[in-house]
Amino acid sequence: MSLLVVGLSHRSAPVSVLERASLSTDAKAKLLHDTLAAEPATEAAVLATCNRIELYADVDKFHAGVAELSTLLAQHSGVALEELTPYLYVHYEDRAVHHLFSVACGLDSMVVGEGQILGQIKDALALGQELHTAGRLINDLFQQALRVGKRAHSETGIDRAGQSLVTFGLEQLAVRVPVAEWAVGKRALVIGAGSMSSLAAATLARVGVAEIAVANRTAARAERLVEILRVGGAVARVVAMADVAEELTRVDVVVSCTGATGLVLTGDDVVGALAKAEAEAGGALRGFRGSAPDPAPQTPAGLDSAQLDVAVPQAVVGNAEVVARLVAAAAAGGRIADAGAARTLTAVAVTERDGCPVGLDALAADPARSADGRSALTGVDATALELHGTWADQGEAAAQRQPRRTGRALDARVDVRLALLDLAMPRDIDAAVHRIPGVRLVDIESLAEASADAPMAADVDAVRTIVADEVAAFGAAQRAAHITPTVVALRAMAAEVVAMEVARLDGRVPDLDERQRAEVTQTVRRVVDKLLHAPTVRVKQLASEPGGAGYAEALRELFDLDPQTVASVSRADAADPKNDDDPGRAS
Repeated sequence: MSLLVVGLSHRSAPVSVLERASLSTDAKAKLLHDTLAAEPATEAAVLATCNRIELYADVDKFHAGVAELSTLLAQHSGVALEELTPYLYVHYEDRAVHHLFSVACGLDSMVVGEGQILGQIKDALALGQELHTAGRLINDLFQQALRVGKRAHSETGIDRAGQSLVTFGLEQLAVRVPVAEWAVGKRALVIGAGSMSSLAAATLARVGVAEIAVANRTAARAERLVEILRVGGAVARVVAMADVAEELTRVDVVVSCTGATGLVLTGDDVVGALAKAEAEAGGALRGFRGSAPDPAPQTPAGLDSAQLDVAVPQAVVGNAEVVARLVAAAAAGGRIADAGAARTLTAVAVTERDGCPVGLDALAADPARSADGRSALTGVDATALELHGTWADQGEAAAQRQPRRTGRALDARVDVRLALLDLAMPRDIDAAVHRIPGVRLVDIESLAEASADAPMAADVDAVRTIVADEVAAFGAAQRAAHITPTVVALRAMAAEVVAMEVARLDGRVPDLDERQRAEVTQTVRRVVDKLLHAPTVRVKQLASEPGGAGYAEALRELFDLDPQTVASVSRADAADPKNDDDPGRAS
């Protein structure tokens, strides 16, 4: 097994980078095809969600694999490799297995313990199977990951450690008010009809909103979702995408999660809807409940994102020292590639944390290496890349523990006219709308920051134990399976020798009757089987242990086995449908 994963997630990269690096369905398919076309990879799968993009592959060369997979991720995500490299993490062999199993159990999720990732892993496997890029290793790995994830949820209380992003997002919108109490009487608009949007609609119905409107580019999917909601007793209706802006004047809550590449709701849409709703109500945009009205002038319709940014109070920006450090670090080629990464660098500046222990954070400062992302990876071994990933995770965790300076802290005292939950990546809703009076926005970035302080359940330790045990078992099974073709080829060679010797015996002693001939043949076979039994059993045991990969090669050398024969056994074993688990079992 030479499993390699190269990726980035909410733990290693700022949301702005994840947003730009998101992959469409077509991009995923092209990425998988190009990965198999690359020399180091023989099979591959891509796991792309709202907060992670990971490329898994079976490779025959580590450094070549890292360079090729990193380059392909950059090409298909549209983010330059030299910019993407500081945020990438790499896991190899057992560490890669451990990573995927942890992801499947929800340990690496933005909201620890959430179960939606299992469906996303299943989709990743299905795409690899459909495109024939998932071979024996990827199939075994992802199917086992699904089983491990289900085991973690059934045997522990990991579900209590976190909720779905939808539930967590609604809790953030409610701000210290029970969601069921906050939802009473509210009208909701769900934009999109995919899996996440459908979950959002079902969650809104469960918590008791008065009405749900569903808008989707494909009207038939919106209609199916509405029918399902109605069967469950909810009041639901379909809204045309062209009427979304008008619908904003009627609803109190919007949840959006589409696959659009551009904004679905702009600052213009939100400002215009609020202005129209207030005009029809005969009032003005409301300020803060229980406090004096906001002295700032009302935001007029037609104000774009850049103008909204300019309108932010200066106090929100942060003190001069932090700004100076940001500028200095950016000029020195630090980790910050854009404004969206300010959280990470601010934390680094405030805590004066040491640099990456293997110096990968300085790659961007070296023009000779940063000009070519491939050369930036040359000579970097697996351990160094792992250390860099750990350092990046610690930096992100430190950043999330710092007080937020974005001006988006949610206050229960604010009189909210429109609550927006954006679960899309890239974002559906203009991030600047949270500065409009009467609007509350929760998106992937704010969810990441809020989840950093979420309580961890004691069951997390139990899940980690499950993951460790399953990784050991999977590695042992894979290593044992690797030597099986060699053992089969050895027994086939032994059977051929027996057949040849029996044929020679027939020529030398032609007077043997059938009973005698059968007895001699059986005796020879028993002798051969007994001689091979202990060595083959023992070599399987040794091969299943860490570092046991060399035993297959030793066996081939000792018995002079034809490599072509071993390879043919491997191909036949991989093609046998009896050896393939049903993917549906782990769904």
